[in-house]
Amino acid sequence: MPEIQFDGLVGPTHNYAGLSRGNPASTLHEGRESNPRAAARQGLKKMGFVRSLGVVQAVLPPHDRPSLPALCRLGFHGSDEEVLAAAATVDGGRLLRACSSASAMWTANAATVAPSRDTADGRLHLTPANLTEMFHRGLEAPTTTRILRAIFASRDHFVVHDALPGGAQFADEGAANHLRLETRRGAAHVFAWGRRAWGRGVAPRVHPARQTYEASQSVARLNRLDTRSCLFPQQHPEGIDGGAFHTDVLAVGNGPFLLVHALAFVDDGALLADLRRLLGEELFVERITNAELPVARAVSAYPFNSQVLTLPDGSMTIVAPEDAREDAAACAMLERVASGAGPVRSVHFVDVRESMQNGGGPACLRLRVSASDAEVAALSCRVVLDDALAAALAAWVDRSYRDRLVPADLADPALAREGMRALDELTQLLGLGAVYDFQRAAGAAAVDRPRPRP
Repeated sequence: MPEIQFDGLVGPTHNYAGLSRGNPASTLHEGRESNPRAAARQGLKKMGFVRSLGVVQAVLPPHDRPSLPALCRLGFHGSDEEVLAAAATVDGGRLLRACSSASAMWTANAATVAPSRDTADGRLHLTPANLTEMFHRGLEAPTTTRILRAIFASRDHFVVHDALPGGAQFADEGAANHLRLETRRGAAHVFAWGRRAWGRGVAPRVHPARQTYEASQSVARLNRLDTRSCLFPQQHPEGIDGGAFHTDVLAVGNGPFLLVHALAFVDDGALLADLRRLLGEELFVERITNAELPVARAVSAYPFNSQVLTLPDGSMTIVAPEDAREDAAACAMLERVASGAGPVRSVHFVDVRESMQNGGGPACLRLRVSASDAEVAALSCRVVLDDALAAALAAWVDRSYRDRLVPADLADPALAREGMRALDELTQLLGLGAVYDFQRAAGAAAVDRPRPRP
């Protein structure tokens, strides 16, 4: 059964706003100049490389930003120009930066996926993440849901749920806190969480724990998974305080292979015992100690935030960020894994620095969807990458994106217009239909003129 890598295309407002508390890279690069065009090109180049390995590659579009509807709901009035100008004066422009974030590029947070062979009704299930722990990310769920329902439209094959209800009790960060492992014995779903909404437990002292236990259990139920195949370990508080805000910063799995840092989970010994009980001795685990790779270096170099891919010949490869090559300990760890007794036979490094500087590596940029051939054929839009689509997307980026952006530019109405025109063209290129607020409210023909607001 093929696995599709759905990568998020970096949006035209890609910038360094420093919005993500607990994410060291986001904080470190706050206010610096970004290059949206280079960021999108890096993403497309990574997609092309993954496709060259014989892996099915697809693309998810950016979200429309700045989110003018969100600003209007927050009390700003008038034309687009007036709304943007007023929002730019609030809290030093931080509110406008939040409503302009291109964070939907990290599609590991888009949803949690359950393949049809694991579900009670035999359909592929996707539950969009509500991302309520961070305001700027909490804006994403409605658009993500519309995009996923446009692509996975066949009700015979797919179910796209609504995101969980909002609120601190059911904060859900999507597949970034979910691992699916599989051997010939069956599959195991690992739903990690950082805090309990109701109940006591050890919690991080410095950074927020974003995912709740209650949300993880709810997503498993929504996706119609057998509870006997689901495990719910807690993220290690020391790992979170070290900057591992999501599980995929310290753990990655693929098929029978798990690469995990010692500070990824509380009581990882019990977790590994449970996984062996479910999956048998075919499971191969590489547990990396803090002595071999200190958590601070794991967070800065992101070797665990790599893609582990099964190739057509059945072997596995790791696609890691260039930053992991440049860190001696991280690089040595990956090379040791690739030369060991496990299924991983090679490591490749890719440049995604524009994403990394906001705290997102190769694994953050993609959502894994394990699908049958019939399910791949049932996808409703032109999102699976081929030569023609890759060329069209590259040309679209080159003519639509700026090569320099600083936070002050987000108040420029021209940037908002450019984004609307670009995304309207992209939806036509991908055959998505009207998935954006500006398309649904005014029609694509309205993107070139100011629209009065109440």
